[in-house]
Amino acid sequence: MKQPASIFNDVIGPIMRGPSSSHTAASFRIGKLAGQTIKGKLRAVNVDFDPRGSLATTYHGHGSDTGLVGGLLNMDLTGTELTEALKIAANKGIKVSFNVVDYPAEHPNTYRITLTSEDDEEVRLTAISVGGGMIELVNIEGLPVSISGGFYETLVFLHDADEALMDAYQAMIGNTVHDMDCCDSAMSGGKGLIDIKTGYEIPGSGVTKLRALGHATRVMQLSPVLPIMSKKDCGVPFTTAEGLLELAESKNLQIWELAALYESMRGNIPTDEVFARMKSIVGLMKSAVDQGLKRSSYRDRILGPQAWMLNRSEDERRLIGGKTINTVIAYITSIMEVKSSMGVIVAAPTAGSCGGLPGTLIAVAEVLGLNDDDVTKGLLTAGVIGVFIAEHATFAAEVGGCQAECGSGSGMAAAGLVQLMRGTARQAVDAASMALQNIFGLVCDPVAERVEVPCLGKNVMGGLNAIAAANMAMAGFDKVIPLDETIEAMDKVGRMLPSDLRCNGRGGLSKTATAEKIRRTLESS
Repeated sequence: MKQPASIFNDVIGPIMRGPSSSHTAASFRIGKLAGQTIKGKLRAVNVDFDPRGSLATTYHGHGSDTGLVGGLLNMDLTGTELTEALKIAANKGIKVSFNVVDYPAEHPNTYRITLTSEDDEEVRLTAISVGGGMIELVNIEGLPVSISGGFYETLVFLHDADEALMDAYQAMIGNTVHDMDCCDSAMSGGKGLIDIKTGYEIPGSGVTKLRALGHATRVMQLSPVLPIMSKKDCGVPFTTAEGLLELAESKNLQIWELAALYESMRGNIPTDEVFARMKSIVGLMKSAVDQGLKRSSYRDRILGPQAWMLNRSEDERRLIGGKTINTVIAYITSIMEVKSSMGVIVAAPTAGSCGGLPGTLIAVAEVLGLNDDDVTKGLLTAGVIGVFIAEHATFAAEVGGCQAECGSGSGMAAAGLVQLMRGTARQAVDAASMALQNIFGLVCDPVAERVEVPCLGKNVMGGLNAIAAANMAMAGFDKVIPLDETIEAMDKVGRMLPSDLRCNGRGGLSKTATAEKIRRTLESS
């Protein structure tokens, strides 16, 4: 049941500990869902990765192993205990194994998981990370499903299933469960599965009725893992930039107001709550800036603290660009350093690109003397540009290269800056298009499987590219290609990149002699 992209689900968020949203946060959410599929106390976890995918080489350096186990243990994604998830699992006697196994995975971020309880109950499932912390469970016990974490899901497993039985059961369930959002079914080899999606947890009495149905072998209940719930018949005011501009100009609305309207309709929440949520996220982003400037450190890291080096008064006399440019660089670096220390950050739109958008907006707002409300409006503006990218392209570097992460963040930041400067909706959209046009073909080649080098430089480049594009749009430059067409072209370019240049450590800077030396040093420490 495809839902429109949500600013808080798909674009600005999750709120998490680093280093990677498509690895750490996504694996955490997968673990959170997977842990609910097993009734008994967990004894063993076995995870298989396809050698051709991204996870085979990056699952440890990007924190996929830590995130998955943290989710299985029902930890908090921002909690300090998450960094010790693997050790805590071992202390609980849970055997965890990660293996590279040749199997036909269709997506580069595929997890094939087997869970075993102390009562010898076993559950097999397959899940994928689709970018920016978003996920999908695609198979449970050999039966196809589509579970993204936005509904309460009640899964009824059946034996001796045929089409007549499945039709009859769906009809019976329709009379048993009220206010269903959706009821999907699947069948394979005599086994059947009915997936009931609701906006509430079906109470115990309802589950008892489902278990009492003939042919039912098992009933699982899964709770949502996303901040914004999904819903049936989810309508939004627009799905393209052109649609947004038509509404902006017909209703004389600012782009941030349209972003708030969009998320209000998508999440069924008031617009003032949308604004309040985003303002609280601004506070978290500013905290990351402050923490980074205090020289954060972490043992499993390539780069030491550097943001503070651009925050010295004597540097203003010898560095090009003046206060605005160098404050932007410093703030982007600060957030990236907190992320690399497994500190709390906000993916925007991903953890690998978490510095570019907020670092740029916060720094420019500070230099211009603007307040948190102004930054909130800029971030909402950036968020709605991100919706178009989420809907029509991807945030996953494993699918589209770093143009999908730092590149997307740059386009979003350009629009947010136009909002800070009180530009029009059309100027914001044009700025986003110009910024995105400049980053086509940006590869993802992390050194030593850490989200640091060249990720930091690409975030900084994205921030400065955003400033240029915003100024060009405000001055009246011609963007030539409309944003919707630019996003479509960007997606095609990203998918044409060789797989070795899409976040798997097999090409680019990842394979230089120095990178290999750094990797060996980190592995031995």
